Amino acid sequence: MTHVLILSGTGWLGSRIAQRWVDRGAEVTSVARGLRPAPDGVDLVIADRSASDAYRDVAERDWDEVVDVSSNPVHVRDAAEALAGRAAHATYVSSVSVYAGAAEEDADETAEVVPAWTEADEDDYARGKVAAEQAAVGLAARLAVVRPGLIVGPGDPTDRFGYWPARLAAAGEGPVLVPETRGRVQVIDVDDLADFIVSAGARAFDGVVNAVGEPHPFEEFLTLARQLSGHTGPVRAVPAEWLERHGVGYWMGARSLPLWLPDDMPGFATRSNAAYRAAGGRIRPLEETIARVLDDERARGVARSRGSGLERSEELDLLRLEGSGTATGV
Repeated sequence: MTHVLILSGTGWLGSRIAQRWVDRGAEVTSVARGLRPAPDGVDLVIADRSASDAYRDVAERDWDEVVDVSSNPVHVRDAAEALAGRAAHATYVSSVSVYAGAAEEDADETAEVVPAWTEADEDDYARGKVAAEQAAVGLAARLAVVRPGLIVGPGDPTDRFGYWPARLAAAGEGPVLVPETRGRVQVIDVDDLADFIVSAGARAFDGVVNAVGEPHPFEEFLTLARQLSGHTGPVRAVPAEWLERHGVGYWMGARSLPLWLPDDMPGFATRSNAAYRAAGGRIRPLEETIARVLDDERARGVARSRGSGLERSEELDLLRLEGSGTATGV
């Protein structure tokens, strides 16, 4: 039997990885704080990874596969020290945020990364991921480092990707505010990512891959989302400068237009996925992912308050303020 240990594995992605290993007939153990239930068939070891004895119940066993999804480099380092010599293979889930630049399109895994995190009290996601990648080398002699782009799909807790199909569906015949942008949208479906991580572990894949989908112009993404959501109202595109002047942020967070990026970051959403594809990674059509997300958003409520995006009342206020605006052909 295959023995799999998943660290921090009860969240959105981690639970999917765990369930796939269970479905393969593996014996799966997850170390987590116990704030969320583990999937059926997973042995949950409740532990705080900041504690000195966090790995007490798993450090004396041998593992065929260890998966770590933590963004805390201290947690990854401590796990590597506790499990040294115990794992045949390990997978660390990193991020394309590790890259230092976003100006070059189609950059691959050899692109420069930011300096590694060094201060115990420093809160820097990208530098933390770099340090965690370095620490993960100690988990096993054979290591897969998977660098996803924006992970999307049903159940997404970040509310970024789902904002658009949900807002378009909720607006119906009403207007929707969008940014004028030459930017792209490049995502990875959470289930494609989970499938790849498990298959990579099963065959002991050793290497680094950007787990990213194909880049799509922002306007193409909106067109697909409109078609699938049935939105028939006007789409009003306004310049980035106007949005920023009126306190609308980009990428994520409250009072933002999610996924939108400044035009001087063309490389951020155009990373090369050649290595991921060569390693057997799947990229489902964007419209399929949008449809899956739209079904999930409808189940959760397309008009709900969200962690990312504009409230509908904020959007309507901005539309009124902007006036007639610029209608787009999206």
